[in-house]
Amino acid sequence: MITNDIAQSFIAIVGKENYDDSKVERLVYSYDATPNLQALPDAVISPRSTKEVSEIVKICNENNIPIVPRGSGTNLCGGTCPTDGGIVILFKHLNNILEIDEENLTITVQPGVVTLDMINTIEEKGLFYPPDPSSMKISTLGGNINENSGGLRGLKYGVTRDYVIALEIVLANGDIIRTGGKLAKDVAGYDFTRLFVGSEGTLGIITEATLKLIPMPETKKTMLALYDSLEDAARTVSKIIANKIIPTSLEFMDQPTLEVVENFAQIGLPTDVKAVLLIEQDGPSEVVNRDIELIKSICQQEKCISVSVAKSEEEAVALRTARRSALSALAQLRPTTILEDATVPRSKIAEMVSAINVIAEKYNVKICTFGHAGDGNLHPTCPTDARNHEEMERVEMAFAEIFEKAIELGGTITGEHGVGIVKAPYLELKLGKEGINAMLAVKSALDPNHIMNPGKVFAKDSRKRMVVSK
Repeated sequence: MITNDIAQSFIAIVGKENYDDSKVERLVYSYDATPNLQALPDAVISPRSTKEVSEIVKICNENNIPIVPRGSGTNLCGGTCPTDGGIVILFKHLNNILEIDEENLTITVQPGVVTLDMINTIEEKGLFYPPDPSSMKISTLGGNINENSGGLRGLKYGVTRDYVIALEIVLANGDIIRTGGKLAKDVAGYDFTRLFVGSEGTLGIITEATLKLIPMPETKKTMLALYDSLEDAARTVSKIIANKIIPTSLEFMDQPTLEVVENFAQIGLPTDVKAVLLIEQDGPSEVVNRDIELIKSICQQEKCISVSVAKSEEEAVALRTARRSALSALAQLRPTTILEDATVPRSKIAEMVSAINVIAEKYNVKICTFGHAGDGNLHPTCPTDARNHEEMERVEMAFAEIFEKAIELGGTITGEHGVGIVKAPYLELKLGKEGINAMLAVKSALDPNHIMNPGKVFAKDSRKRMVVSK
């Protein structure tokens, strides 16, 4: 696909040191964090500026060369797997914080900035960026924006899209556009900023972003509630919200997850209960103290076994770390770990978790469930072995039923991971044919040659996680 002349054109733009078509380099960027998906790109290119990105894209558009934009590769739906070959564009050079504007409470960054690095930088100034994906230690902001990442604080503060106020984007024809600005209000034309957030790299390439910041909360408290019943835990979630309390985090772990996490983290979590809720509140001290006491009372009314508030920041960090380490802990069980997400109305959490357990038993697979109970976003996770094809067939059928059940309960097939390759076959269940056609119309208008991250979002024939090689 990439002739020598085209390769030389790329090299003329970025320099020989930033163009690599060796087998080793192509293998490195042939997969992301999604299990059992791999496909070789034809080359890997690392531009140093928006102008270079534009010039690269123009060549690709003229020659129908697919483009896959990539950050740290933490994607869990195959969104950065180059299934159609072409080039992978890396943003290791575009990794700078360009401006912190304390008067307008904004920060402007390039896409290769690591999420936690930015968070640490602004917190030193008493500012706060709430979106906190579990991968934030290594994930990049470009990837967060492309996937509209969530996190533990999403219940109270929202997700990535709620903090992106301006973008610089290279379109599929190489044009550079800017959307939004440092504005509290802006209704001039279509909201292109919102359109590109969560578009998974299928419409254009984000080369700069301006994000909204807020003041750092004065204080926070963390608590743990234990339950002998999934239903009691779920009712607690609904009742907390019904009492007009919006916690910063309201997280859930079932018993199988608890057992694995405690074995991994060893922080003293109980493993003989059916469920735990990890609850955190932040804000002014008086408000936090009032809310925590009311939440404790609600937990007790809803038959929790016990409820305790972390006595120190170290204890609170340990509890948050236990929840964030769920995937790492589960990954130790089997050679392959499939972490999915499905979202339902919070009133349906208990019914959804029970359905997941019934489906797991039906297909004889182990599924542990944890997630963001406050916003109904659950993460059913299956330790398995991709080498066992018969077992993988059962895993795929189990997840298909899980997605169908989520939609039946008024939910969706993904709350924060994105569609990518893995969820594409199920998207029509959520949107219908008319919805898919409307999305395709937008895609075709902005990317008529379909070179931007092809094979993602829009379904191909197979529902299986296939290893694709060249």
